[in-house]
Amino acid sequence: QVQLVESGGGLVQAGGSLRLSCAASGRTFNNYAMGWFRQAPGKEREFVGRISRSGGRTYYADSAKGRFTISRDRAKDTVYLQMNSLKPEDTAVYYCAADSSTTWSSDYNLPRTYDYWGQGTQVTVSS
Repeated sequence: QVQLVESGGGLVQAGGSLRLSCAASGRTFNNYAMGWFRQAPGKEREFVGRISRSGGRTYYADSAKGRFTISRDRAKDTVYLQMNSLKPEDTAVYYCAADSSTTWSSDYNLPRTYDYWGQGTQVTVSS
C-alpha cells in the first residue's frame, strides 16, 4: 500500500501560478503511474493529467494542456503539478492518485483506474 499526501494548494489570483506536490510513502513509489484529478463543488471528479512510472510520458486533459505540467522526482518519491495561467474555473480540490497496474489502459483518465488516493488540497482562483 502507498500513502499519498498533497500540499501546495491555496488562494491565487487569475493568471497566477501554483505548484502542487504529492509525497508518497509506503510501497515503492516508482512502481506506480501517478495521476492528478480535481473536483469542484457539485461536480464529478475530473481528470487533470497523468505521468508514467518512468516519468517519460505525460497525458493531460484538454483543459490542462499548455498550462499545467506534471513531473516526478523519483529520488524524493514526489510528483508535482505545476499550474500556470490559472483561471477561476480551475478552482477545485486537487487529488493525486496512484495506479499500480503494469499494463497500459485507455481508461487512464478514469478515477476507477487508480488504487490509492491522497486527501486532496484546495485550490481557489479568484477573478
